[in-house]
Amino acid sequence: MPTCIALIVAAGRGSRFGGPLPKQYALLNGLAVLRHTLLAYRATPEINASRVVIAAGDEALYEAAVHGLGLPAPIQGGASRQQSVLNGLEALVPEGPDFVAIHDAARPFVRPAEIAACLAAAMAEGVDGAVLGVPLADTVKRTDAAGAVMETVPRVNLWRAQTPQIFRFERLLAAHRAAAKLAESEATALTDDAAVAERAGLKVVMVAGSEDNRKITTNADLARASAMETRTATGFDVHGFAPGNSVMLGGIAIPHNQTLAGHSDADVALHALTDAVLGTIGAGDIGKHFPPSDPQWRGASSDRFLRHAVDMLAARGGRIVHLDLTLVCEAPRIGPHRDAMLASIAKITGVPADRVSVKATTTEGLGFTGRREGIAAQAIATVELPRS
Repeated sequence: MPTCIALIVAAGRGSRFGGPLPKQYALLNGLAVLRHTLLAYRATPEINASRVVIAAGDEALYEAAVHGLGLPAPIQGGASRQQSVLNGLEALVPEGPDFVAIHDAARPFVRPAEIAACLAAAMAEGVDGAVLGVPLADTVKRTDAAGAVMETVPRVNLWRAQTPQIFRFERLLAAHRAAAKLAESEATALTDDAAVAERAGLKVVMVAGSEDNRKITTNADLARASAMETRTATGFDVHGFAPGNSVMLGGIAIPHNQTLAGHSDADVALHALTDAVLGTIGAGDIGKHFPPSDPQWRGASSDRFLRHAVDMLAARGGRIVHLDLTLVCEAPRIGPHRDAMLASIAKITGVPADRVSVKATTTEGLGFTGRREGIAAQAIATVELPRS
C-alpha cells in the first residue's frame, strides 16, 4: 500500500489575523487551530504520519498545541511559504513516502473523507498530484488599479484551490528544488504547491471539496467559527431476524446463524445513527429521505444513508462532536466486533474513532430481543452548528 505523510505548514505569521498569537495557535472551541487540523489527519486511515513545519521561536506554542499527540520534533520553516514547504520536504527524504499531503495549519475544518478522496485522485495512473477545491460559483470581475470594472471573467472551469494538495513525493520535491533557484520576481507568482508543480510540468487534477474547508485568515473568521451551538438528538431502530448467515451492524458483516430483515441491508446500528444525525438539524427521519417503498433502496448499503445525513449536517456548517450507540440483543456477541464497528462508523462519518462509542446490552431475556427475535439500537448524536 502506498504511503502518504501529511506536511502541515504552520510557519506563517498571519499578519491579517491581528490577534496576540499566530492564527494556527489561537484557540478554536478550546483547542488550538493547529490541533484541530492534526486531529483531522489523525482520523484519516490513509495518512501514515503527520509532520509540522513551524517558525523559529514558536517551539513552546507548538508543544502546547500538540501535547499528547505523540508527534516528532517540528521542522523549522523558512522566510517564505515555499521555503518552509521545501524544508519540510527535505526533512521527509529519509522516510521516503510515496505521497505527501501539503496542508495549511489554518484550515482546521477539512474532513477525513475529503483528504482520502484527494489522495485517491493523486494516486490515479498518469497523475502527479491532486488539489482539493471548490468550483467558482460567483461572478468574477477584473478591474483597473482604481477599482473600475474592466471585464467579466468567464467562470467556467475556474476553481478556488484549498488544501490538502497531495503529490507524488519525489516529483514535488524536485519541483520545489527547481523553484528555489528562481529569481524572487518569478517565485512570488507561485502562490501554492500546485503552482510549483504546474511550473515543473506535472499533471495536477482538481478534486471537489466543500465550502466548510475554509481558511482562518482574520480574527473575524475565528469568531465566526467559534459562534457555534451544541445540539443533541436520538435515533432508535429495530429489525427482526430472518434466515441467513450474517448480520450487518455498524457497517460490517458479523457472522451469525440468522440475518436481519429489511428493505435495505437492515443495518439497525447505522439506521439509528442516521436518525440521530438527521434529528440534530430537524431533517426528519431515514424514511423521509430513503422511503422503503422506493425500489432503488432495496438491499442498499446503509453507509449511504448515514453519509447523506452527515453531508446534510455539513451543508449547514455543522460537525459531529460525538456519536453514542447502544445495541440491544442476546446474540450475536458485540464485544469481539466492537473495534471494527468503531472504525467503520468513524470512517463513514469522518470523525476520529475516539468520538464514537459503541456499547451493547441485553434485556435479561425479556421482550422480543430477549426471545432472540431481532435487534434494537439506540443512538445519540451530539453536534455543533453555527448559531442562527
